[in-house]
Amino acid sequence: MDKIIVRGGKRLEGEVNISTAKNSVLPIIAASILSGDKCIIESAPMLEDVFVISDVLRTISTEIDIDSKTNRILIDSSNIKDCEASSELVKKMRASFLIMGAMISRFGKFRLSLPGGCNIGTRPIDLHLKGFSALGAEVSVGHGYVEAQAKKLIGNKIYLDFPSVGATENIMMAAVMAEGETTIENAAEEPEIEDLAKFLNSMGANIIGAGSGTIHIIGVKNLKGTTHKPIYDRIEAGTFMTAAAITRSKIKINGIDERHLKPVIAKLTEAGVNIKIEGNSMVIDGDRDLKPIDIKTMPYPGFPTDMQSQLSGLLCTVHGTSIITETIFENRFMHASEMKRMGANIKIDGRSAVIEGVDRLTGAEVRATDLRAGAALVLCGLAAEGETEVTDIYHVDRGYVNIEKKLKGLGADIERAKM
Repeated sequence: MDKIIVRGGKRLEGEVNISTAKNSVLPIIAASILSGDKCIIESAPMLEDVFVISDVLRTISTEIDIDSKTNRILIDSSNIKDCEASSELVKKMRASFLIMGAMISRFGKFRLSLPGGCNIGTRPIDLHLKGFSALGAEVSVGHGYVEAQAKKLIGNKIYLDFPSVGATENIMMAAVMAEGETTIENAAEEPEIEDLAKFLNSMGANIIGAGSGTIHIIGVKNLKGTTHKPIYDRIEAGTFMTAAAITRSKIKINGIDERHLKPVIAKLTEAGVNIKIEGNSMVIDGDRDLKPIDIKTMPYPGFPTDMQSQLSGLLCTVHGTSIITETIFENRFMHASEMKRMGANIKIDGRSAVIEGVDRLTGAEVRATDLRAGAALVLCGLAAEGETEVTDIYHVDRGYVNIEKKLKGLGADIERAKM
């Protein structure tokens, strides 16, 4: 098992290139099986989660070729035979559940073990299942498995009680070949939803309104193979923006879409960070006196829960009182106890964290409790005095491509080592 060692106090400078989005490529890989043809994903991020969902598809006889040199993934789903995936692999990653909608749509049945993932809070699949049922599938849950089958899926109006990203994606995939029209109301509006719709439409689907609160899907008889490049990773971009701010440095970040980063840009600007957009790049200057701010996580286009941990780390270094309110996941302050080991002053009160900025953080041995918490602890290590060791970094590897190499390229004193 690996760990990341950070020796803090180094200013960052230079440029960093952002990878394509994990949260976009995973549902796209799942959706590729709808075609029964060959699909190509260009510039895919070489991440653990990508390898896991690819292995899940291999267990149902999908042929997948991953070229890590060109970041190209070729998926051939023409020979799928099985309608049950490996339970061991599915339990490793929650996004595996995204193949459910695609398999029901194409084959009319599928059986899957209940999914796993980061322990950041309850993420029920009831909205996914209600959507499948509304389209005419018979759904049963028991003994750790979900099973669904339908002789024919029929379009319907579906209202989501919460704008769940996963449920929106799964229902979209289930509905693309359903008879008639499906309308998803209170749909998730994340950029990754829009990207999935572009991928599906390039396969021959008829989806209108993705990226808004109402999505219309007119069913088609079949889909074909396609080639697609996912959008850039707005959370990785936000993480490097925070890296510049926490080290009071100035760097250039390439591979961004300003529209997708508006809430992060707004909050960092409010804190006093200077940000200039230059097309698909930005120059971010955190070398200034920063101010405390309040943050409330919300579904997109609100402030993303996936950036809450990183901003928590930054605000630990900003004099004054900041308050972060987490409305999405109930257990997403697990990083607080680890940051306290580094000298942070954080008090948790229910769904809120009250942060009093300290003069300095100090290096310590800390543990990545989840994906974004791990990234946040690496950022804290960049700003801390002395050496920080971040363990359990397999969480970090699920969502960041070579994070230590990219930071090293910016001048950080950081390395990966064996435990």
